[in-house]
Amino acid sequence: MIYSKKYSSPLGEIILNSDGENLTALCFIDGKDYSRYIKIKESEEKNLPIFDETIKWLDIYFSGKDPGFIPKFKRADMTPFRQDVVEEMLKIPYGQTMTYNDIAKKIAKKHDLKRMSAQAVGGAVGWNPICIIVPCHRVIGTNGSLTGYGGGIKNKIELLKLEGVNTDKYSIPTKGTAL
Repeated sequence: MIYSKKYSSPLGEIILNSDGENLTALCFIDGKDYSRYIKIKESEEKNLPIFDETIKWLDIYFSGKDPGFIPKFKRADMTPFRQDVVEEMLKIPYGQTMTYNDIAKKIAKKHDLKRMSAQAVGGAVGWNPICIIVPCHRVIGTNGSLTGYGGGIKNKIELLKLEGVNTDKYSIPTKGTAL
């Protein structure tokens, strides 16, 4: 069974999904990835401890503070590569950013490879159904482009600003799937 809960954030409505024990998705309702991960029609709205924990996390986060914990989450589509990318994203400190290429280099080093594709990392980052908590909004292009956020580029900018990141030094794509 899939369970759902709505959360009203300062940036718009967010929908949470759970399998009953774990958070399985967290997406902005107006984001382009919403329908890929959120299963409203197949879900039952229910109060669950994991939703209470996630809402506590979101409340702290949207008050401008690092929550200091991660709600229990589970992704159904995890490959070893995607797991590596998630682990690296979770290491990006609150209020900081990292490039797709930085993550690729860390994964290459971990597996004793000469190189890893930043584009492959971008693809894995793009399959993140648990936005904000798994901080894909902190991942940027090597050229300083704020690209690749399924929750919408405006939300990515606002999340970074909330964390105290000076977004003036980054560029905003004028075309492409990031918008």
